[in-house]
Amino acid sequence: SVVTPEMASRMGGFRVCVALALALVLLLKLTGFHGVPTILSSTRGITGPRTGRASFARTRLRGMGLTSAATGRTPTRIAAREETFEFPFTRIVGQEDMKMGLLLNAVDPAIGGLLVFGDRGTGKSVCIQSMKSVLPEIEVVKGDSYNSHPTDRNLQGPEVQERVDAGQPLDTEFIKTPIIQLPLGATEDKVCGTIDMEEALLSGQKKFECGLLGKANRGILFVDEINLMEDGLVDVVLDSAAGGYNKVEREGISAEHPARYILIATGHPDEGELRPQLLDRFGLFATVSTIQNSTLCTQMIIDRLEFDEDPETFCRKVESEQAELRVKIDSARKILPSVTVSKDLQLIVAEVCGRLGTEGIRGDLSCIRAASAAAALDGRTEVSMDDLYKVVPLAIGHRLKKDPTDPVFDTKRSSLVLSALKRIANPQDYMVGN
Repeated sequence: SVVTPEMASRMGGFRVCVALALALVLLLKLTGFHGVPTILSSTRGITGPRTGRASFARTRLRGMGLTSAATGRTPTRIAAREETFEFPFTRIVGQEDMKMGLLLNAVDPAIGGLLVFGDRGTGKSVCIQSMKSVLPEIEVVKGDSYNSHPTDRNLQGPEVQERVDAGQPLDTEFIKTPIIQLPLGATEDKVCGTIDMEEALLSGQKKFECGLLGKANRGILFVDEINLMEDGLVDVVLDSAAGGYNKVEREGISAEHPARYILIATGHPDEGELRPQLLDRFGLFATVSTIQNSTLCTQMIIDRLEFDEDPETFCRKVESEQAELRVKIDSARKILPSVTVSKDLQLIVAEVCGRLGTEGIRGDLSCIRAASAAAALDGRTEVSMDDLYKVVPLAIGHRLKKDPTDPVFDTKRSSLVLSALKRIANPQDYMVGN
């Protein structure tokens, strides 16, 4: 190809702009500039991933410390922190399948996440964001981007592992379980991580910059409108969630870090469906619809108006309900390893999946794990038939073979799964002559 004088002039101008930008970054770094100072204010502000899904924040001064059971030291807490008030999970009306799916994944992340499809304005995002206030706090290494565990090496980022190998002490702190939202326009570099260009320019060393997958480690990765996201990026997120780690090979660097998170995604049926291969990767699937009960709607409106008026007071009023659920989740996590599933119930699950024609064993595993989590939530160490009735429609419905006239979010699939379960569990009730 021939380079014209005009093209050469444009290329030269571009190089000049890049050089000026790099010089500015270096100047700011050398002068110690770290951005505009933040003015602490008690004025209530509105923040949120999208307009209409607002959360309220206030900056409050705190001085609290909790003793770490893992290290024996007193983890530090930030004295001044911005507290976000989400609408309380315990005051969300209806949408029982979605709430059950979220709680089961909170107890056992190995279930494989939750996919929620439904109408607009049914509280999908609000419900997911409200999980932050009922999940138990986690202990992390202070200042680490990967929310590294102070003792579990499988949950530690590369920098923390190097510090442990060198025998350096680790300062820890307790934080709320992180909920990281993955925006639709995010690039693969932003999601997976890439080379830290600033560090490379200033020090000449290659350093990996943590992406959203790393920041979601030990927390929740929330993908809104997943059916509008590129399939390639969805594959990356699902692979990382299934494997529990993220590996990046690019720009001459090789990095691997833990990425154990609960994947929660939402979608609207009018904006398209996911491929069956992607649907199968989600442990549970729930459908939500507009609440038609006038009593429930009235109560929901009253609570929402009261929350919008003064979120802090409203959250304080229902804190006892939130704390009770928080303790219940924490207790269920401790009970879960001792929960057993009888062989008869395992055979019932296998027969249901076989009769409905599901492919692979992901459906079977999701059913068993979700039923065990349901038993743990009730404080039991043995799975019952009632637990299967709760979780089987959530774990198998989206794995049925596609019918062009039957949308994936159609509730008829749940009815079909329940019918098959009842026939297999109680065959005498369906015998001829009964």
